[in-house]
Amino acid sequence: MTNFHRSLVLGCSALALASCGADEIVSPGTGGDIIINPPATPAPTPTPTPTPTSSLVTPAAGCPTISDPVGLTDSNTISGPTGTYRVCTLPAVFAASSTLPYIEGLVYRINGRVDVGTDGGPTASGADTDVELTIEPGVILFSQGSGWLNVNRGNTIQANGTVDRPIVFTSRDNVQGLNTGNSSGQWGGVVLSGRAPVTDCIAPGATPGTAACERQVEGAAQPALFGGATPGDSSGSMSYVQIRYSGFVLSGDNELQSLTTGGVGSGTSLRNIMSFNSSDDGVEFFGGRFNVRNLIVVGAEDDGLDTDTGVKVNMQNVIVAQRPGVGDTIIEADSSNGLEENTPRQNTKISNATFLANSGVGDQAIRIRGFADYTIVNSILVDQSGSTPCLRIDNTETLDRAADSSIDEAGPVVFNSFVLDCAVDFRDSSGGVTAAVIESRFNSGSNNNAAFTKTLTMTFVNGANENAVAVFDPTALSSFFTLPTNIGAVYAGNDTWVQGWTCNSTAVTFDSAVTDCTTLPVY
Repeated sequence: MTNFHRSLVLGCSALALASCGADEIVSPGTGGDIIINPPATPAPTPTPTPTPTSSLVTPAAGCPTISDPVGLTDSNTISGPTGTYRVCTLPAVFAASSTLPYIEGLVYRINGRVDVGTDGGPTASGADTDVELTIEPGVILFSQGSGWLNVNRGNTIQANGTVDRPIVFTSRDNVQGLNTGNSSGQWGGVVLSGRAPVTDCIAPGATPGTAACERQVEGAAQPALFGGATPGDSSGSMSYVQIRYSGFVLSGDNELQSLTTGGVGSGTSLRNIMSFNSSDDGVEFFGGRFNVRNLIVVGAEDDGLDTDTGVKVNMQNVIVAQRPGVGDTIIEADSSNGLEENTPRQNTKISNATFLANSGVGDQAIRIRGFADYTIVNSILVDQSGSTPCLRIDNTETLDRAADSSIDEAGPVVFNSFVLDCAVDFRDSSGGVTAAVIESRFNSGSNNNAAFTKTLTMTFVNGANENAVAVFDPTALSSFFTLPTNIGAVYAGNDTWVQGWTCNSTAVTFDSAVTDCTTLPVY
């Protein structure tokens, strides 16, 4: 909201009213006698009255009309420290392509489960509803409890904010100003359900990676399925998006995270995504084939990056920062989900990450297991607590799995230009993998250093030691990657991508010009 400032300058001169108090401003003409007393010398310049300022939001007059036949429901207003907003509740199901416009003084409410379209099944067919939900830059959506947004197979989302006006998914308590830096788990999150291959099928006997192999969104009371055999499937695009205070337990021990992808295909675009204070994982990727650029996870209470069930994903420019005393791992990777080997195996490749472990209560900062293929290059891992081992790799099959190009399986765990600043770098792991074996694998890569001393500034920005590390060329891994000039997520020449669209917290300050995560941005 643009803030308009009004200025009222009142002065008293020889020809003015003798009394210029607040009563006279409110009700002119009700004061006392007018006294004329010409001064012998020029009157002093009056002191201007301070200009009153106000940045409080005022509610929009009503809810906009959208294309969906049910439309939006006017749910009165909600107030917090940034002002009062008109609340427009989303329909339970978007049955037609619709746009949620940015309107000053208006927030959108996700009430319970909200579906974009209906599930079109694992293959494209006449069952597709082809609904696209577009969310304009600057829009704020909030929810509470079991509320969550699910983009069903055969439908898409276009949630593309800008540097100056990110899209914010958050909780009711955040709107009302009730949160602290440790608040979490106040609503569900955002789920993208696609038709790309997954493993661990719910149908007995189904072949992983085929159209018969589907999975169910964790905790959903009603079926919310994902998976198929379309690697290039599109769930739409999300960019310059914050997802705050997510992770509500939907059922049993199942809870959502800020962003869950299930079977998302390479036609999906994900960039400039920030997860803040999820009570579960920051993000969890179940299967699929896609890329992510500019990903930030702060304060997740389980894993920062949880990759699972045969996902094949490339990520560049990644920051994961734990809150002090909170969280499990920075990375948990599992291809088989505790079962026997399934193909397609997970194959995750990360370049230019800065990982800041700080929980002090985790068993390890990074855990790779379950036959997962994993590559980390041009990255930094720092244990700020001084008590968490950095690397764990379970089972020799994970550490040394052979590549198989015939089924697109990459092979063993790989590290290049990866530095560790940890009190304990490697730990004994399950399946006969000792700390010494992991250390040997780590040392076999190029430009790795387990005796590294960090010189990071502002918690996450490269210093001299980081910039002195030789760079590994990640373009050999995938055409998605660009050749960086330094390791790490943020360095000179690559330091503006965290600015403008993020929010700050006690864990990390990204940009002094943006708001704290405990409050809403006001435009």
